[in-house]
Amino acid sequence: MPRARVNGIDLYYEPHGWDGDADVVVLSNGVLMSTASWAYQVPAVSRRFRLLLYDARGMWRSDHPPGPYTMELHASDLAGLLDAVGVEAAHIAGISYGGEISLQFALSYPERTRSLFVASAVSEVGPLVRTTIEAWIAAAETENPELLHHLVVATGFSERWAAAHPEEVAQARSRYAALDFRAVAELCRCFLRLDLTGKLHRIRAPSLVLVGEEDVLKPRGYAATIAREIPGAEFLMVPTAGHALCLERPAEFNTALLGFVARHAEQMK
Repeated sequence: MPRARVNGIDLYYEPHGWDGDADVVVLSNGVLMSTASWAYQVPAVSRRFRLLLYDARGMWRSDHPPGPYTMELHASDLAGLLDAVGVEAAHIAGISYGGEISLQFALSYPERTRSLFVASAVSEVGPLVRTTIEAWIAAAETENPELLHHLVVATGFSERWAAAHPEEVAQARSRYAALDFRAVAELCRCFLRLDLTGKLHRIRAPSLVLVGEEDVLKPRGYAATIAREIPGAEFLMVPTAGHALCLERPAEFNTALLGFVARHAEQMK
């Protein structure tokens, strides 16, 4: 299991399709995701590009140092990981919390951001989103995996998908028992401090913002704000889809990501 020493901690990462000199695509996870959550993306993306997956600090197989965490620190960690694997610039992509890390990375390291792909993310935290994440923190602080699972499922998927995939929903419950609840709470507190909307006009990388029409956790109005504030950003909405687009609608997610990156990879050669 490859690890890189970055900012005094070890980050777990996975390179896929690393032969050749194709552009690098980075995928950053959501809070309760891991590199394994990209199972539907790995075959499709690594056939055309070099793919870099990793767990951010506080997530799964990376180190879980004490907080506080910040988005600036996450972006610095990712820059250090790119240094460790010898990559000067990459196509920066992520979903949910990973999308927010990606926004901060594009702001902090514009020269290293070839393009920016943000899915199911926000640039600020409104009252209903705050209330939802505060409930996650409460469940984490009481180390109650069952409650946390119920809270996440209630907002993480469209009702249609959850009804059609009861086994996949149930399988996540056992994984939650293995969580580092202190780290989960720290990641959630970092999210609640997010306030990037007023800075988005500084992003100059080609950008695409993707959202599910039925995203309950981070409703599509947030994605529309991101797309409006980033100069020239594209906006795509997936009909009848919920928050976890890469799992719920992988075909649409992959098509959007690959088409977007291919366009901008070609332009830069």
